[in-house]
Amino acid sequence: MISVKEAKSIINQKIFRLGSEIVQLNNSTQRLLSEDIIAKFPSPHFNNSAMDGFAVRSLDTIGASKENPVTLKNIGISSAGIPSNLVLNKGECIQCMTGAKIPSGSDAIVIVEDTTGFSDNPNVKIMIEALPESHIRKKGEEIKKGDILINKGTRIKPSEIGICATFGYGELKVSKKPKIAIFGTGNELVEPGKNIKEGEIYNSNLYVFSDLVKKIGGSVLMKDVLKDDKEHLESFLSEAMESCDLVISSGGVSMGRFDYVRDVFLDLGVEEHFWKVAQKPGKPLFFGTGDKTLIFGLPGNPVSSYIGFMVWVWPVLNEMMGGNRIKSFKAELTEPFPLEKIKYRYLFGKAWVEDGKVRCKPSKKSGSHMLTSSLNANCILGAEPSGRQLNSGDLIDINLLPWETMK
Repeated sequence: MISVKEAKSIINQKIFRLGSEIVQLNNSTQRLLSEDIIAKFPSPHFNNSAMDGFAVRSLDTIGASKENPVTLKNIGISSAGIPSNLVLNKGECIQCMTGAKIPSGSDAIVIVEDTTGFSDNPNVKIMIEALPESHIRKKGEEIKKGDILINKGTRIKPSEIGICATFGYGELKVSKKPKIAIFGTGNELVEPGKNIKEGEIYNSNLYVFSDLVKKIGGSVLMKDVLKDDKEHLESFLSEAMESCDLVISSGGVSMGRFDYVRDVFLDLGVEEHFWKVAQKPGKPLFFGTGDKTLIFGLPGNPVSSYIGFMVWVWPVLNEMMGGNRIKSFKAELTEPFPLEKIKYRYLFGKAWVEDGKVRCKPSKKSGSHMLTSSLNANCILGAEPSGRQLNSGDLIDINLLPWETMK
């Protein structure tokens, strides 16, 4: 049995990065960028109007008011997508719509509400003194050409899609999706929706795994519940190791009479790097490598399996796709946290921000079979082994579940 720190060090040495591929922008959701997104042009692209109104020379409006308006001659229209090529001279103005390019010679916009309005009458009364650059969006005031808009390794969400579209990116270079095989073992497992007999339980772990793989942006290539039979295991695993980047098992790696998974891994030539880790839950954790595959054997208990995926598998998938290494952060406990003398302790928990501090509390349910402990949880708490317990006010490491927020 090795420590959590030793196990993570071993895994970090075996992680490999996947290659990249080009995808259309509308197919890029949740993918990880393989290159920086650079501004091809400044934003705004050109000086443009922030309001509907009239482009003017501010000098021509000095002293203008409702009681003493200035009359200017309207010589044209500049609208979004159809800019005016006229040059404004003294005593002139041009109708200018929101988003339209600012005509040459003008240095301010007077909003339509401060004029006699849009009409066919060439004479327009200006009823306010315009300040230079008022209601003008300046070229490059948001983004300069060549600025990095989005960093490599960023997961693409609606905001990123919007920025890429704004700057003309119709396709993106992203990391390839990891191909994943997931399987569970056990004669007692029954699919949800079917009737169960005495001694049987419903398969929940593979549904959790499938959703987690989807959330991180991977692709489940193979998925099955296998009976406790070596031949079935060998057939499934042989194909999985040939076609997938990562294989994840649920159950079958402990020391029970019918726990064959580890034996089959070894029979198929998998190099075992460790089998047991000093952690609770999830001591029987297997990690090995094939010629081109990483292999995780997680325990079958649902909490052990879920926490095991988030602590061990999720960070690996994230790095395989080009993401940055995930780091935990500290939070202040508001309730005691039970520690183990020789094992690193994990529990689901709830974290929130209060009075400028991150505070947290562990789930009251601590059994590795109690999956309801994950309900309403937004993080996983973790603490080094010790002969005492952590109390309210002590700091503890937390990892926020990536799809959750602290409220």
